[in-house]
Amino acid sequence: MQVINKDLGSFKLHLIKTDLFKTITMKVMFHTPIVKENITKRNILSDILLQSTKEYSSRRELNIKSEDLYAADVYSTNNRIGNYITTSFILQTLNDKYTEKNNFSESVKFLHEIIFNPDCYDRKFREEKLELVKNNAKMALNSIKENSGNYALIRMNEEFDKNSPISYRMIGYLDDLEKIDVQNLYNYYENMLEDDYVDIFVIGDISIKELMPIIKDNFKFRKVKKYKASYELGIHSLRKKYQVIKESTNNSQSKLVMALPLKELSYFDKNYAMVIFNIILGGTADSKLFKEIRENNSLCYTIRSSYSRLDNLMTIYAGIDKKNYDESVDLIIKILNDMRRGNFTDSDIAIAKEFYNSSTESLYESPTRIINEILSEEILGMEPLEKRKEEISKVTKKDIIRVCKKINIDTIFFLEGGN
Repeated sequence: MQVINKDLGSFKLHLIKTDLFKTITMKVMFHTPIVKENITKRNILSDILLQSTKEYSSRRELNIKSEDLYAADVYSTNNRIGNYITTSFILQTLNDKYTEKNNFSESVKFLHEIIFNPDCYDRKFREEKLELVKNNAKMALNSIKENSGNYALIRMNEEFDKNSPISYRMIGYLDDLEKIDVQNLYNYYENMLEDDYVDIFVIGDISIKELMPIIKDNFKFRKVKKYKASYELGIHSLRKKYQVIKESTNNSQSKLVMALPLKELSYFDKNYAMVIFNIILGGTADSKLFKEIRENNSLCYTIRSSYSRLDNLMTIYAGIDKKNYDESVDLIIKILNDMRRGNFTDSDIAIAKEFYNSSTESLYESPTRIINEILSEEILGMEPLEKRKEEISKVTKKDIIRVCKKINIDTIFFLEGGN
């Protein structure tokens, strides 16, 4: 696998040349510092661009063209990565070796049509298309509580730090949805093309010589842009005593979510010791939380921990019966205290390192996972995977105890279900 990075001034191109796949996958990523009021607009924009274009006036016509290109698949995603919001348009199509000459270049033209030639008139989106997309978004927003697990995570993040991007609902907001019209949405679209940072990732069996003319013909941005804000959020202010927020739900199962912000950590601790600590605590079915709370005490249906380096935050999530709340919280606190005292074994560390290494092996089975790996290196400043594996192998029991002592429970959100 060969990685070629080129700075083309107004955007950056990243080619991952590999013969692992019969497909070529392209990801065009727009990213900009996140603004809460623009999240809903961003979601609506990416949806409406996939409804129709100037050349293909309906979703049906887009689907027919997609089939003509040997079932080329185009979709979009919106995500928060630390301080930034990203809107990505992803194309996956068969390599010309398995179709016919120029299938890839024609597929890229199709992606270009979706991004750069929206179905507009007089510099406005079409009213009927906007209403369709807004109605779909409204249904999703009104049913947000139906997925109680996601809702509990959203509410915990909001209560943890109302002023941080962590608290922003990436699904959007009803109030902001009502404010969107054909004119201000088009203005926002133009601003995204003009001001967002753009990275284009391509993975497949194609040479840079073949790729460059296709890229230059289809992607032209006027501005040269430099990153102004860090992706990583700052260190959170810690409460003297953790807060508990409870909310009722009609679901039978209750959801328990905890926020554990990190204090200042060294580069090694943040990127390596914390990773192993999280795996031991709640990252696998062999974790302390899973074994003690689910298997040994039967207090929960599911339990796990997760760690976000860019957010400087660890989260513990559990699905429990409401009668088990106090006992579950007490046991979680006990497990954390035990780890601070070093009550875990060298075998626990070895198993966690083995899990980390084996999980990275599956990386090469997915084009999008490989793209995300290159993104983490080129944009987020992570070290290459082989270097990370080398550093992971150096993590000691002393390192894990040290990072464990630098996290504390700040917020507990309990979505209380029925009996």
